[in-house]
Amino acid sequence: MVVSLTRKLRAEVAGIDVSAPLLSGGTRAFVNLDNASSTPTFRPIVEKVDEFIRYYTNVGRGTGFKSEVATWAYEESRTAIARFLGADPATDTVIVTRNTTESMNRLAALFPFKSDSVVLTTLMEHHSNDLPWRRRARAVYAGLNPDGSLDLDDFAAKLRELRGKVALVAVTGASNVSGWVNPIHQLARLAHEAGARIVIDAAQVAPHRPIDMKKPDDPEHLDFVAFSGHKTYAPYGIGILAGNRELLNAAEPSLVGGGVVDLVTLDSIVWRGLPGREEAGTPDVVGAVALAAAVKLLAAFGWDKITRHEDELTAYALTRLGRIPGVKVFGKARADGPGDRIGVIAFEIKGKPNQLVGAVLACEAAVGVRCGLFCAHPHVFALLGMDESATRKACENASCGRIADLPGVLRASFGLYNDRSDVDALCDSLEAISRGDHAEYDCDPKTGDCRPKGRPRLNPADYFSLSPRLPS
Repeated sequence: MVVSLTRKLRAEVAGIDVSAPLLSGGTRAFVNLDNASSTPTFRPIVEKVDEFIRYYTNVGRGTGFKSEVATWAYEESRTAIARFLGADPATDTVIVTRNTTESMNRLAALFPFKSDSVVLTTLMEHHSNDLPWRRRARAVYAGLNPDGSLDLDDFAAKLRELRGKVALVAVTGASNVSGWVNPIHQLARLAHEAGARIVIDAAQVAPHRPIDMKKPDDPEHLDFVAFSGHKTYAPYGIGILAGNRELLNAAEPSLVGGGVVDLVTLDSIVWRGLPGREEAGTPDVVGAVALAAAVKLLAAFGWDKITRHEDELTAYALTRLGRIPGVKVFGKARADGPGDRIGVIAFEIKGKPNQLVGAVLACEAAVGVRCGLFCAHPHVFALLGMDESATRKACENASCGRIADLPGVLRASFGLYNDRSDVDALCDSLEAISRGDHAEYDCDPKTGDCRPKGRPRLNPADYFSLSPRLPS
């Protein structure tokens, strides 16, 4: 393991010293294994934001000193993010959004679909890279292998079958459920050979692997890339859509208001060029600065070290999980080759509801994971081997509000700062849960929410207040 890197990173995590209350009494340092949902931030990023706040004001047209500094910082942040993605400044633009979901919806609104256009996507996608396309075109789904990885033969076959109709290929860089890393440049080559463009949902892959959009004349060029700051150690409310400026500039803005125009009269509008025309209103300048600092920090750490650490930690976790009676890992249960998966592991304990296991981990071991369907329902259904009848039954339960009856699994996901002690905390507790060595819990029959029997709910107000310090 790259011990020195991990130790340095761990010491710099904002909130690494937070302790969580235990059901048995006392507290324990909180173990965050829910990084696929949102990552914490690092103190150098917090410090950079605090430094910038002194100069913060609106950007674009102010003539004051602070406005000039803030505008420069905002545009420099955009440039840093473009470099992080390998975007071509001559042909690509970088648009600031709120998150990956908004980025995908923006692209769906702007893309020049025809009435018979097809979007080829996959069964492993997050809803953010599925639902927006359904509104604008016919979505076709490439299948998965039994281990949850993308069936490349099926992907290629569907491209051939729909050649001339597929306008866009939409695929995740890495699965937020099974952790599989997709061969995005190989998929880009296939998409371009079929006359389609490609968009990569990089929300999961951006904090774990380097991204290179490549030059537009390269057959493996990525036409569009979207990702979020809150999964890339910059949880300040920012997302990014990067891609072909000419295509994005061809349609009217997807969101209108201040900042998207050069002139408005009572009977005419002169739209601004990109990226301004897609950044209506006051942009998230602080978020942009934070994300620029985060991607610069990742580059400074070094991708080789980051990948090696994650590969080693994931292999260790899979080995330990494989020794626990009743634990089943979904997707790939071994770490065979370097770099073919990120540190995301979906699993279950046989006979134990996922929400119960999640509650026990939180209340008795101060370990935070995620349980459920992870906004990638078809992928989880496929991993669970659910047939059409089971899927239809799940839809009926959801329609009736019976959330507790929905299928689901657990997910542990690693950040750059996690180490073997975090894996041990998770697996030690899972071993106890597998033996039935835990307190009794009441589980809501409608929601599935589980709470220790006879114990009051946690009161967050005991730990955090929104009231600011009043000036003395």
